[in-house]
Amino acid sequence: MNHQHLQGRWQATLQASTPDAEPAPATAAVLQLGPHPELTESVRGTVQRGDTTAQLSGDVDAGELTLEESINGTNISATWTGQVVDGSCGKEIHGTWNNANPATSLPFVLRKQAGWQ
Repeated sequence: MNHQHLQGRWQATLQASTPDAEPAPATAAVLQLGPHPELTESVRGTVQRGDTTAQLSGDVDAGELTLEESINGTNISATWTGQVVDGSCGKEIHGTWNNANPATSLPFVLRKQAGWQ
């Protein structure tokens, strides 16, 4: 999988859970990724969670995804790190979303959405 396979629309599910408790309801997000205008082997785009939109930038290397998220367009507010699921043809990625403030780590699943890109 390379940066071109990341381009398009992805549905994200972030699952919060607490020790010894029922999992909290999942948070849904939509990622829209396209070519990075300055870095030829990277992507740039947005993530939409509810009424919040943040910018994304990152890449995939040897099946490992790294995306940096920025609410204000300057500082990194969260990171997405994950692995492409074997046998998914590059259409599913599992990993961890790490929020900077407040410090929070949530597991996520990204699924590539079908359609025109």
